Amino acid sequence: MTTAREADGDERGSGAAGGSWAGLREVGADLDDADAGLLTAATALQGWHARHGHCPRCGSATEVVQGGWVRRCPRDGSQHHPRTDPAVIMAVTDEDDRLLLATGLPWPEGRVSVLAGFVEAGESLEAAVTREVAEEVGVTVTDLRYRGNQPWPFPASLMVGYRARALDTDLRVQESELRSAGWYSRAELDEGIRSGRLTLPSRVSIAHRLIQEWYGAALPGDGPAVPR
Repeated sequence: MTTAREADGDERGSGAAGGSWAGLREVGADLDDADAGLLTAATALQGWHARHGHCPRCGSATEVVQGGWVRRCPRDGSQHHPRTDPAVIMAVTDEDDRLLLATGLPWPEGRVSVLAGFVEAGESLEAAVTREVAEEVGVTVTDLRYRGNQPWPFPASLMVGYRARALDTDLRVQESELRSAGWYSRAELDEGIRSGRLTLPSRVSIAHRLIQEWYGAALPGDGPAVPR
């Protein structure tokens, strides 16, 4: 789902006069709460409709009802609702208050973020945090603190944010998930961003907010955000 925005003379876009098309990742941080919520919901629904055009019971094509919030099977009468998959995302720090950041396998070199992963069936959020950190980097964590949540419709997640403290710092990277991982001081992260060696998640993401909360100030390169 994209939205039209002013382009200051940029003629690349064709969706609106004098503007260009941009998605939630690009403009979400510059929208107020109401508009960001509307765009998030629209993005989530668009993706759900694109992926769930048939009944999972009998395979028949479903029809859209209730303003797009439900798909109904005309053959067996079953109703199907948008799916939301819970996931945890965690800012892990060590005894020196360094932040654990990692690079995922499909990401370009230098892109880093905090760890994240889906909650498994029958698992609590806190258990998911502990398991994911242990699986991905071999570190045991404690002192879990809930920090907020964010719907993330790429494709259908609810990201639940935590802070956690590491009991050890030796990293054993899960090579099937991550390219690399490391501990960063504020000075090291600052230098990496300013030099262009490191890039962070977009400002609209809870990952960015968790990193910024640990950093304690606006991160290098962050522009002014719309007041909430």
